[in-house]
Amino acid sequence: MAFYGIIPARYASTRFPGKPLALIHGKPMIQWVYERSLDAGLQQVIVATDDERILSAVQGFGGVAVMTSPNHQSGTERCAEVADALQLQPTDVVVNIQGDEPFIRKESINLLVSQFQNEKVQIATLAKEFLPEENPENPNMVKVTRSLSGRALTFSRSPIPYYRNTEIPRVFLKHIGIYAYRYEVLQRIVQLPMSSLENTEKLEQLRWLENDYAINVALCDYESVAIDTPEDLVRAEQVTDF
Repeated sequence: MAFYGIIPARYASTRFPGKPLALIHGKPMIQWVYERSLDAGLQQVIVATDDERILSAVQGFGGVAVMTSPNHQSGTERCAEVADALQLQPTDVVVNIQGDEPFIRKESINLLVSQFQNEKVQIATLAKEFLPEENPENPNMVKVTRSLSGRALTFSRSPIPYYRNTEIPRVFLKHIGIYAYRYEVLQRIVQLPMSSLENTEKLEQLRWLENDYAINVALCDYESVAIDTPEDLVRAEQVTDF
């Protein structure tokens, strides 16, 4: 069993066009993500892009990048195309690393891949408890509930669970959007049509749950900060301890 990191990176972005090439402390964002992913000790790290400018930038700093179809609807589909080209073994694991998270920690990646020591794990992701100052009503912060064995019960943009008993302390789990999949499972889930829950919440992981794929959710106490807007980039430039 080997572990491969794939970083989907699109140039086109409604809120921040060219985001992967935005400079943070003199280096493009995609370079920070790539180099920090390498620190996790994966078998190989590859940037999957649909833009020649990103391809050129990655190759320019010595990274590995490949061109993928411009028609993919998700990073999962982009990962699947690259994984197919690598001709992986069925039980090999593909880690889908977000291309807009320059602060990604190797600890996050290592925790994620450690879930696959259990041969029954199909898909894995991460979650952490909401901080007191964070608002679970925020639909951009996806919530998840887990079974006693750590499998995802459901994901939602709404606060879940609903606390009917107001005397119980409210604890919410925030989904951290990094995934890993066994290669054989990745091949299958990208063939699934959009499901009703996915269409309702606009969360692709609900498609997998609706089709009876298990998602293990490991708990962590840290998270990376995504760069979604130019304003986020300004804040990232002020970070000095990464």
